[in-house]
Amino acid sequence: MILLHVAVAALYALAAWALWPKPVAIAPGANAAPARAPMSWTAMLVPAALLLHAWMAGSEFATPEGLDLSLPNAVSVVAALVALVAWASGLLQTLPAVGTVVLPVAAVASLVPAFITNPHRFPYGDEPWAALHIAVALVSYSLFLVAALQALLLMGLEKRLRRRLPDPGATGLPPLLTLERFLFRLVTVGFVLLTLTLASGMLFSEQIFGKPLLFTHRNVLSLLGWLTFGGLLVGRWRYGWRGRVALRWIVAGTVFVFLAYLGEKFVLEVLLRR
Repeated sequence: MILLHVAVAALYALAAWALWPKPVAIAPGANAAPARAPMSWTAMLVPAALLLHAWMAGSEFATPEGLDLSLPNAVSVVAALVALVAWASGLLQTLPAVGTVVLPVAAVASLVPAFITNPHRFPYGDEPWAALHIAVALVSYSLFLVAALQALLLMGLEKRLRRRLPDPGATGLPPLLTLERFLFRLVTVGFVLLTLTLASGMLFSEQIFGKPLLFTHRNVLSLLGWLTFGGLLVGRWRYGWRGRVALRWIVAGTVFVFLAYLGEKFVLEVLLRR
């Protein structure tokens, strides 16, 4: 199984290398965008890595004893979903810089379960809404992580434009407004899924604990993230928020959502050893 982890990490690493800008020799005074590796054979690297990663993570996540929601498995699954969203949405072609961050992270994350084992069985895996609730939550987190990464890149591009600085890597990019509209589509879908996650979580909590909402760190942080993204979408619709203001809201909301799940699991499993 370790060889499978290594194979997945190698495919991600090769795909990241293919997207990395390659320097080219240019004449003095000429402007040229950095070249990238030809995408004839490299175009299949990410799909191949995702298929192997899905097979590997699925066998480790869904075990005969139940769902294993340990931190290493959670990191691996979320990284695979982030890479999937970035690839399926076309961001790896539109903003290759996204791939140079997402794919190396996915490569490292795919190796974590091979070297760190800390089984954490989900005690309610046989409940009808449990698996769906977890799946929707993980997809929502992944969408927000990709949106936050795109927001950070757009903030950098906008900053350079305001200072009238050339950005050789921006050659061939769609207009910033087009990228921003796509970004808000990601946020909108993520917000809908996060709403479903909170709603199903309340239903699940009421069935198990008799209370629709338990004030745990995860629930409070998830609610803060939901309020942040909801406020952003209302501000976008009502007041036309865009630019740095909107991008900062996206990053702030993603921080809340990230801490709600992976952050809490890190504290419990690594720091508190629970």
